[in-house]
Amino acid sequence: MEGSAPGEVRMSQAIQPAHSNPRGELSAGQLLKWIDATACLAAEKHAGVSCVTASVDDIQFEETARVGQVITIKAKVTRAFSTSMEISIKVTVQDMFTGIEKLVSVAFSTFVTKPVGTEKIHLKPITLLTEQDHVEHNLASERRKVRLQHEDTFKNLMKENGKFDDPICDEEEGTVSTRDTSVQSIELVLPPHANHHGNTFGGQIMAWMETVATISASRLCRVHPLLKSVDMFKFRGPSTVGDRLVFNATVNNTFQTCVEVGVRVEAFDCKEWSEGRGRHINSAFLIYNAVDDKEEMVTFPRIKPVSEDDFRRYHGAIARKRIRLSRKYVVSHKEEVPLCEHWNIDNQVSLSKGNVEALKKMAAKSGWEVTSAMEKTKIYILEEDDILSVWVEKHVERPAHLVYHLLSDFTKRPLWDPHYMSCEVIDRVSEDDQIYYITCPVVNDDKPKDLVVLVSRRRPVKDGNTYTVAVKSVILPSVPPSPQYVRSEITCAGFLIHAIDNSSCTVSYFNQISASIFPYFAGNLGGWSKSIEETAASCIQFIENATDDGLISLF
Repeated sequence: MEGSAPGEVRMSQAIQPAHSNPRGELSAGQLLKWIDATACLAAEKHAGVSCVTASVDDIQFEETARVGQVITIKAKVTRAFSTSMEISIKVTVQDMFTGIEKLVSVAFSTFVTKPVGTEKIHLKPITLLTEQDHVEHNLASERRKVRLQHEDTFKNLMKENGKFDDPICDEEEGTVSTRDTSVQSIELVLPPHANHHGNTFGGQIMAWMETVATISASRLCRVHPLLKSVDMFKFRGPSTVGDRLVFNATVNNTFQTCVEVGVRVEAFDCKEWSEGRGRHINSAFLIYNAVDDKEEMVTFPRIKPVSEDDFRRYHGAIARKRIRLSRKYVVSHKEEVPLCEHWNIDNQVSLSKGNVEALKKMAAKSGWEVTSAMEKTKIYILEEDDILSVWVEKHVERPAHLVYHLLSDFTKRPLWDPHYMSCEVIDRVSEDDQIYYITCPVVNDDKPKDLVVLVSRRRPVKDGNTYTVAVKSVILPSVPPSPQYVRSEITCAGFLIHAIDNSSCTVSYFNQISASIFPYFAGNLGGWSKSIEETAASCIQFIENATDDGLISLF
């Protein structure tokens, strides 16, 4: 039987009917209780003193678990800082009859030591035994940076969101008022709700919060919503036995097939209760989706803010969604499965055709959401399951055919794109297809990255006015991976250049972001960097400042 790794705490639970929701699945609230207890024990195993939950963030639910199955929760300290530590949590479920095991959830908690008297307790560093330990240790530092700058990033995004016109119209049909989703509940903290320190058990508070959030979300879809992820449980202060906890939940915003619910918790002792003066002890943002009786995703109606506070929460949900997207790389660190194909004479026609078709298919998708708007540039994002794509739209005062020749020559890309150090042609396949070797700068203290890509360009068909420059990675035996670089991959990317008139055009850049290139986009998507806007401005300047002599030499 597999044993626990050093420093790891493991809990196994058989799911009973009392643990389930109306769908016969393990309730998220019960799972949150078990997660918090296991993480606390891991923290105390390392610290040697009592520890309390400071926050639980980035909880992703990948799979459901049902009555009769067995849940296993593994918790481990990934890095100890001065007085706090990060706990990595992995939850799996195993079917008793088939033996098949699946990943249910991944989460990260921050715990702090509970002071003994006035003396501060400084934590010892963890012992790194494996290569994976070193990877998680480094990533824990990156995740901590994201948490610490969260408030400033959120404020900046809120200012940016305030520049957009509000998309909700009074006449729009099918909208639901935020007031119709409001839920309030109260709980009296009893001795069974306390932890081993005498305070209210954090996992119990999270479970109560999940209950009211689920009720709020259900008022939009009229089915049992499914908890998809938790943005953050932030513990602002303790509560004790005898406190009255008041929970307020409201839908903040909807995003097609998912909805964000905000929950606020206030605690009252007897005196505070009689005076109506509570303590704000917790906040959380929970993201749900729902399926109908055919197991198909439900599209939520749009939410209609009513009060000034409703509008603040409405725009706050948009900002948090951007931050969640950007955190995917530093939080999950999912290993990339290579998708690029081998390039050879037999398949070059089909690869070139597929390259162009994939770009056009991406551009034609619905659901793009604008995240940034400037005078000449707009940035959109599209999230489909675990696939994230970005679209940068630029207005350029140059004829489309000249812009096409400038952007389809990738040897000129380093002149305007700081993410490209060098681009050289290694195979001129045809007039319209070329293979390039590209090197990229260092990011996140890693090795520099390199790429081998196929660039397929197409002029408009008869009566058309859109030029295409499609890009995807290929495997070329003559250019094997180098130990000096991290071989990266472009799944699908490129430019669509649409003529407006004889002297101007719209340039749309698309990129289906792979794990290996996510670090170059993460800061921008999260709001703490303007690298995409800056690169777009540099591209526009490069095109509009190109001399006529330089353009003529391209033909």
